[in-house]
Amino acid sequence: MAEPTLHIGRKISKIRELKGMKQETLAHELGISQQAVSKIEQSADVDGEALEKIAKILGLSSEAIKAFTEEAVFNIISNTFHNTSSDNSTLIASSLNYQPTFNTVEKIVELYERLLQAEKEKNELLKGK
Repeated sequence: MAEPTLHIGRKISKIRELKGMKQETLAHELGISQQAVSKIEQSADVDGEALEKIAKILGLSSEAIKAFTEEAVFNIISNTFHNTSSDNSTLIASSLNYQPTFNTVEKIVELYERLLQAEKEKNELLKGK
């Protein structure tokens, strides 16, 4: 059984969601059914050719998908609001200019829940050894 952090299908799903793309849209671009995309996203491993096609549609390389981690997302979010000014003017300006197309609090909670689930799965795997 693959470790949860290496689950390519979950990484595809997370990246797709972060990009605001629905399964139906990805399915249409790939020329397959939404159910087939769902099956791919549930798979721990994805065929190299399929991964290349998915990566191209998502605007990434297949290596970027393989290397994707939730920790990287948290780092990006925290660095977005990094304040280098002593009077907070930079923080206020950058906060006003940052208008995501998704609810950041919901995404953070969702990512945290997935990270927690991955840790639980990892602990179960370790208990089994």
